[in-house]
Amino acid sequence: MKIAFMGAGSTIFAKNIIGDCILTPEFGEFEVFLHDIDPQRLEDSERILKTINKTHNGKATIRASLNRREALKDADYVVNAIQVGGLECTLTDFEVPKKYGLKQTIADSMGIGGIFRALRTIPVLQDFANDIEELCPNALFLNYSNPMSMLTGYMLRHTKVRTVGLCHSVQVVANQLLRPIDMNEYIGKCRYEVAGINHQAWLLKITDLEGNDLYPEAKRRSKMTDKYDMKHDLVRRDLLGKFGYYLTESSEHNAEYNPWYIKRQYPEFIEKYNIPIDEYIRRCHAQIDGWVKMREDLLKDPHLTHTKTYEYGSYIMKACETDEPFRIHGNVLNKNLIPNLPYDSCVEVPCLVDRNGINPCYVGDLPEQCAAINRVSINVQNLTIMAAAERKKEYIYMAAMMDPHAAAELSTDEIISMCDDLIEAHGDWLPKYN
Repeated sequence: MKIAFMGAGSTIFAKNIIGDCILTPEFGEFEVFLHDIDPQRLEDSERILKTINKTHNGKATIRASLNRREALKDADYVVNAIQVGGLECTLTDFEVPKKYGLKQTIADSMGIGGIFRALRTIPVLQDFANDIEELCPNALFLNYSNPMSMLTGYMLRHTKVRTVGLCHSVQVVANQLLRPIDMNEYIGKCRYEVAGINHQAWLLKITDLEGNDLYPEAKRRSKMTDKYDMKHDLVRRDLLGKFGYYLTESSEHNAEYNPWYIKRQYPEFIEKYNIPIDEYIRRCHAQIDGWVKMREDLLKDPHLTHTKTYEYGSYIMKACETDEPFRIHGNVLNKNLIPNLPYDSCVEVPCLVDRNGINPCYVGDLPEQCAAINRVSINVQNLTIMAAAERKKEYIYMAAMMDPHAAAELSTDEIISMCDDLIEAHGDWLPKYN
């Protein structure tokens, strides 16, 4: 078995995914080929993973290469964790819209930031796909990069690569609902159903192990903001109260996915809902600063260990290799899995994994109000994918005009002008658009 890891300079994430594989004895001897365009980060990841492999008496052979084709050749699994443009482009995604009065929090999955991150990432993924189709055509592509729905949707609709998009927000959604409202006795002791689109998937049901519905009490307590500490989750709790269902992704994300919370005419909402404007920029700087110290600690430890995480990657590979079924929530094309969402859009649904790969499960219609919110985001995603596939600037404009946050704040002419400024500011990070 060979695993190729694209974007292995994301050292902590590479440590988690490949470390999980090292702690999977069913794999026996296997090969890992790390790839990145940053030679120092690539070397760091290689050294750290070799140490973990040695500490745990692992059976992995770990190599690294700046040559993508060398890493991909004959791979069975390709893990994608790239971020095209890094901090430079992230700052552009924030600063240009800010000149138009458009504030963002994370800007990596949806909205204007998500659109432009997709536009600069998709051409790189197309290059990956060309190599995969030639060098390892049967490989399973595990996409962890954002914007998840746009990137995964493009790969599935415009390449021949077997692809699934993976996010860990589903694994933690029940805990995030229950813990702040002191329903801790059900954490790890509940059953739940989730479906929708990435970062806007809905917790459709949540019960205890005996089948008793936990939602009524969770909704009651979620209104008691004076009693429970929910200051970091006020947007999701508001959406829960008004639409009836809890969402998988955080309040800072959902604040910019909708038209109701970040508003110039209601600046008091920023404080009311505790919305962290420019949060992702602060995280990026903190991660860069923190990595300097963490790097030294990790590289100096000759007995570096790893504890298995809840990331899906190793479990998917194990299910494929052993034919022991495992259930995940994956991002796949909507082939009537959720009939009241657009056909062929990218949806996040339960999937059974076995030697046949990723087998998506039928969900049925979402509650109409949930589907309505998802459809607004899908409009933006589909138009962005069209823009990337056809290299037409008009589709970029259309995608941005359909974004609910931008549309609530700006006129159509302002949005078009903002997109032109973003295209110019990104320069060579973007292909040429007609």
